[in-house]
Amino acid sequence: MIIEKVVTNIDQLSQEELKKRHKEKVYLESDHLVKRIFRITTDHGREIGIRLKEPKDLLAGDVLYMDEGNMIIVDVLSDDLIIIQPRSIHEMGKIAHQLGNRHLPAQFEGDEMLVQYDYLVEELLKDLAIPYLREERKVKQAFRHIGHSHDE
Repeated sequence: MIIEKVVTNIDQLSQEELKKRHKEKVYLESDHLVKRIFRITTDHGREIGIRLKEPKDLLAGDVLYMDEGNMIIVDVLSDDLIIIQPRSIHEMGKIAHQLGNRHLPAQFEGDEMLVQYDYLVEELLKDLAIPYLREERKVKQAFRHIGHSHDE
């Protein structure tokens, strides 16, 4: 089976729609969400090829295949993350500036800033006395580097 487009996301489906279908999952590392072409095996042993025609990143919960009785859903494996929990806008500005200078991609969930684990970032947070946690957590989307050059 070759998948060329995302059908929908489970967030767009009703509970009725979800309940009436057998669910298979493909488990991806978050950095694979940006890939357009690859092979993977579902949790039920079915090998599928993914060749997306649209330049769109995959998201957790994307439905790759759906018929009346079955669906194949993207799930994301947990990442080793640093969860930064600044106490003030000053702390947020300080750490955002430092991480921006290093071109590290970040995501935000509520008042938390998420970055992939890096011992240098952990040392920086300790030096700046900014609260953080290190934990395994699933993210819905890939950590994406934003293209930028200082000579522009």
